Amino acid sequence: MKLSVLMLAALVASGSALAQGRPDLVDQSLRGGRAQFVPGELLVQFKPGTTREAQASAMAFIRGSKKETVKNASQRRDGKGDLHLLSLPPGLLVADAFRSISQLADVDFAEPNWVYQHQATSNDPYVTTNTASSQLWGMYSATALAGGKANIFGIGATTAWNANKTNCSNVYIGIIDEGYMFTHEDLAANAGTNPGEIAGNGIDDDGNGLVDDVYGWDFAGNNNTVFDGVGDDHGTHVAGTIAGVGGNGKGVAGVCWGAKLLGAKFLGSTGGTTANAIKSVDYFTNLKTRAVNPVPITATNNSWGGGGFSQALADAIERANAADILFIAAAGNNGTNNDVTASYPSNYTSANIIAVAAIASNGTLASFSQYGAVTVDIGAPGAGIWSTVPKSSKGKVISGYASYNGTSMATPHVTGAAALYKAINPSATGAQIKAAILGSATPTPSLSGKVSTGGRLNVSGF
Repeated sequence: MKLSVLMLAALVASGSALAQGRPDLVDQSLRGGRAQFVPGELLVQFKPGTTREAQASAMAFIRGSKKETVKNASQRRDGKGDLHLLSLPPGLLVADAFRSISQLADVDFAEPNWVYQHQATSNDPYVTTNTASSQLWGMYSATALAGGKANIFGIGATTAWNANKTNCSNVYIGIIDEGYMFTHEDLAANAGTNPGEIAGNGIDDDGNGLVDDVYGWDFAGNNNTVFDGVGDDHGTHVAGTIAGVGGNGKGVAGVCWGAKLLGAKFLGSTGGTTANAIKSVDYFTNLKTRAVNPVPITATNNSWGGGGFSQALADAIERANAADILFIAAAGNNGTNNDVTASYPSNYTSANIIAVAAIASNGTLASFSQYGAVTVDIGAPGAGIWSTVPKSSKGKVISGYASYNGTSMATPHVTGAAALYKAINPSATGAQIKAAILGSATPTPSLSGKVSTGGRLNVSGF
């Protein structure tokens, strides 16, 4: 299909405004060629007050059709218009559709439905229980580990635990990722639940449009099954670093032993989309800000990336910021400088974001880790990190443990730190938690000029 140049010229000449958003950054992401997106789909946000007729006219301009409404203007608190996901006609390229519809006066912005991937680089899984604690180098500080190993580059969590700073039971964390195995032997005690839902009654008790979202919601599958088996290993690994049960004689211990975890699954076997990422971020914002049975979400863990610039996702993160929810994000695994080549979502500029690079056990910046003296905040352990995973045995899914690498693994150390600080300082705001985390970073030579703090995570003084 080829759009009429005369039609577009007439629209622009009549005074049509460019879409608000950041079309320059979207175009830059498209031209860069690295960011993946869903072919044949386009996200379009209309300006407030745009009628259904005007929306239909705009969609008809590119012969698109509405696939779903991601955000309904009548349900928004930020005063912005409807956000729709459109299906494009065969033969129309996403880039052409974006550039064409962005010219229309009723369009706030348009962008591809970017695809994100988790930020783990490799794994070496095996089941272990009695030796797992000796592998948790990231939790130690200047301490001799089992086997005579010495380590000074961990986050000092053991120091906090030894000072009885372990009770995080009143802190809730959202995991935006794959699903996580909430029945895992080292996670089940910390599985959070939605207090507005009655399990198994088939009713949307809290009126959020999701039936029986007791442990969270699967936005990729559009159901309440937030754990779908061994494929949800990445989300489960993240969960264990944040809040693996400590002191139970099993497996690993997370940074904040008793923090309650809720899941928003949007990553599947082929990644996750912008549309579902937005729904996931807003899910936790809505849980926290609802009038009845609010859930005090402190932070969300976001060990994913790879899409281009999205104004719609940036807006969702800003809504989380307004709700005082920290958005802790992986810097990425391409070994590049995020100050030069932006990596999303960690490069968005909302005040609630903490962007995390990965360090190895010898204190070096991990070879895969992205960095940025301006755009990345802090380093944390991200190489050879042991945590919880689901395993398959004799046709059943059982509790297991594995070692993974990636900024995906560094990020939950910081999320766990946010939970720990909140547990110790219940009245702390998100801004105060972020300031405490960044302000206590330990200067580290490999991170000098690579992250804004010049240092690595240290929770020993919380």
